Amino acid sequence: MDFNMKKLASDAGIFFTRAVQFTEEKFGQAEKTELDAQFENLLARADSTKNWTEKILRQTEVLLQPNPSARVEEFLYEKLDRKVPSRVTNGELLAQYMAEAASELGPTTPYGKTLIKVAEAEKRLGAAERDFIHTASINFLTPLRTFLEGDWKMISKERRLLHNRRLDLDACKARLKKAKAAEAKATTVPDFQETRPRNYILSASASALWTDEVDKAEQELRVAQTEFDRQAEVTRLLLEGISSTHVNHLRCLHEFVESQTTYYAQCYRHMLDLQKQLGSSQGAIFPGTFVGTTEPASPPLSSTSPTTAAATMPGGPSVASLAPPGEAALCLEEVAPPASGTRKARVLYDYEAADSSELALLADELITVYSLPGMDPDWLIGERGNKKGKVPVTYLELLS
Repeated sequence: MDFNMKKLASDAGIFFTRAVQFTEEKFGQAEKTELDAQFENLLARADSTKNWTEKILRQTEVLLQPNPSARVEEFLYEKLDRKVPSRVTNGELLAQYMAEAASELGPTTPYGKTLIKVAEAEKRLGAAERDFIHTASINFLTPLRTFLEGDWKMISKERRLLHNRRLDLDACKARLKKAKAAEAKATTVPDFQETRPRNYILSASASALWTDEVDKAEQELRVAQTEFDRQAEVTRLLLEGISSTHVNHLRCLHEFVESQTTYYAQCYRHMLDLQKQLGSSQGAIFPGTFVGTTEPASPPLSSTSPTTAAATMPGGPSVASLAPPGEAALCLEEVAPPASGTRKARVLYDYEAADSSELALLADELITVYSLPGMDPDWLIGERGNKKGKVPVTYLELLS
């Protein structure tokens, strides 16, 4: 009990000394030991990394889960070390409603059949979204949280300890400075004619006391300087580790982009399949409808070059698919455009012709397109000057 009281009194004294030193520094009444410029840069870099990591983490969580109530619920489950319950995605819920609507309205009707097809596509989209959220959470969000809850807490702890060591060091410097000033004043030789002999004795005694105080203050200063230097080195090593953190976050960022690319590629593929299914069924339901009235599909994930675009987009039907059943393939040079039904179209991205019957396309150019009886709904005839050939509908934006 006696030991604990002494330690408590010692800690209270240290805390009071630090509080006094901190207050005097704030009012400009005490000197402050400044860190070197390199150390300050490391501190600023670490603070910036922490702040931006928090912002990126929060916004990525919003991207993966837009519902704030669901995010709060998941946060509580994580803090309680409980497994987060499986949640139905919006696409899966929409697919469920469409399937139920088709069942009630009639699955054999044209509307019911279309509802079933769209529901299946939305279900696949929801499953792809679920996989993307799971992969992004593991490969991207988890490393960011690990840095904030692990490495950054360690850095913050060592920085607070360095701050305390710095306050102790500056307090020792101030104490030594005051002791030396008092010693110099006590050792001043008084005037023999104006000072009594008794004062000489008191002055010599005070001088000896201040000398001891100076020696003690110098010893405490050496100890405080050693502890400060040691703590500064430990903190510097942790701050320099931020570079390794950047490398790790860079790798995680690449994995996040890869998972996002896979997700959007799956979504594009599912929607393109759905568009083909709806296009073929639309011709049977509305036989007089112009083929190219459907809105173009979304462009591929990357269209930086014709080779990349050609590799990303799915291939179209064969040349023979343009010809009606039982007839030879059409000779495009002999085909005249219809008197009505031609439209202008803007090319969305580059397309490399697979053979002589197709027309190569360049992004953003304008061409004239039209359809012929018996053509595959995914293709049109395109004209540019005196050149003519098949063009895929998914590469076009019909203007008029």
